[in-house]
Amino acid sequence: MTDNELISQITQAVMDGEAGIASETTRLALEAGLDPLSILNDGLMAGADEVGKRFESGEFFLPELMLAGRALKAAMEVLNPSLAGKNLTSGGRGGGRVVIATVQTDIHDIGKNIVASMLTAAGYTVTDLGVDVPLKTIVDKAEEVGAQIIAISALLTTSMPYMKDLVGLLVGRGLRQKYIVLVGGASVTEAWARDIGADGTARNAAQAVTLVRELLKTA
Repeated sequence: MTDNELISQITQAVMDGEAGIASETTRLALEAGLDPLSILNDGLMAGADEVGKRFESGEFFLPELMLAGRALKAAMEVLNPSLAGKNLTSGGRGGGRVVIATVQTDIHDIGKNIVASMLTAAGYTVTDLGVDVPLKTIVDKAEEVGAQIIAISALLTTSMPYMKDLVGLLVGRGLRQKYIVLVGGASVTEAWARDIGADGTARNAAQAVTLVRELLKTA
């Protein structure tokens, strides 16, 4: 089997949500001497990107997204030891540490949980603070763990203004340039993210992984 065929099989396994095939093909690729970063970016993340596109188009639904996350996680368990010491993000802000939370006054967590799981599966270190989290707690935890990214979610439109308040808190503490701030939720749009001074949003968990990777590379 050629290198390209192995990479294609890894991509397809993620798209199909086949955790066993994803992990086994990743193992075969490593044994064949493929670059772990190529396996990650050209195989696993390419699959995640395609899943995101199909989810957005309505071809895939939540079950497919969750299965893809499990396949990613299974493959990453095989791949992670070979990635040790490598620069996964090539970003000026260093590694890949994420603090994620649903903002105060909102207790919805399904979307947040899926994003956290897929970011973890993609090799990032994720600290999930849960739901209804005070803004100060989010910023303090980001400082404590040395995060590069703060990702916040809100499903309720009445909770969304707290996203703007978090950006304001970072500005007030002189920390805004230190963090990439991502916002998400059913009512969150790119225009909203831009208007409140956030760095971006994604329509689904797979696209969130892609966005994190791109932003860290250009940071």
